[in-house]
Formats: sequence, C-alpha cells, structure tokens
Amino acid sequence: MLRGLTTVVFYSPDFEAAKRWYTDLFGIPPYMDTPAYMEWRVGDYQHEFGIIHSSYAGTDLAMTPDPATVGTPAGAMVHWHVDDVPATLDRLVAMGAKRHDPLHDRGAGFITASVIDPWGNILGLMYNPHYLEILTSLKA
Repeated sequence: MLRGLTTVVFYSPDFEAAKRWYTDLFGIPPYMDTPAYMEWRVGDYQHEFGIIHSSYAGTDLAMTPDPATVGTPAGAMVHWHVDDVPATLDRLVAMGAKRHDPLHDRGAGFITASVIDPWGNILGLMYNPHYLEILTSLKA
C-alpha cells in the first residue's frame, strides 16, 4: 500500500532566505520556483523537497490545515540518509541551524541526529546501513 516517500514539505516566512539556504545545502537551485512553493529533487532517488511560503499555511494551496504549527518543531520527523552524520551536523550548524537531537549511535551501524533549520523545521539525519543495502541491490 505505501510505496515510498514522495515529497517532504517545509514552511518558511522568508522565502528568499530559505531558497538561498537550501540551494547552498543541496548544491543546486530549485527546479520549481513559484511565489508560493519551490521544490528540489535531491539524493539517490531524486526525492522531492519542497518549501511553501508560510503565508499560504491553512489555505487550499498548503499541506497543513493549521497555520499555528508553522515555525515550531512538531509532529513527524523525516531522516535523510547521509554518509557522515557528524560532518553533516557540523555543516548545518555552521549554516545557522540549531541542534535539535544530538548525535546518537543507535547500534548496528545506525547513527542519528537532527537540527532545526532557521525557519523552525526539523531536518533529521541518519547513517542507515539498510538504505545503503537497498541502494546497492538496485544498482546490481
């Protein structure tokens, strides 16, 4: 039934600053860039990462019904696989993100951490051996 993640969406009241910040992080500009929404395709599977201008929260154009939740860390967290969690965590903090959950060795090769971006969104990081196993099997 659930076939895979398609799009992760964050909010920002400072759309241009968020565009610069995430363009710097991803190393590419958004491929979709409108006044209400911008989107990048990132990673091995070209997952979609979008940002909605906060002024659209609670409208038919947004993906959250409650504008009060924008800008506050809450709800589910998506972890992105990274090859070096400590280095990625350091880079994000140097870019202005705040540490949310410190570096954890979860055992069996799993390492996690998370930050809060400058607009209050949680960005999870994970070194995940299962991700690498699946990636390798798909390339074989």
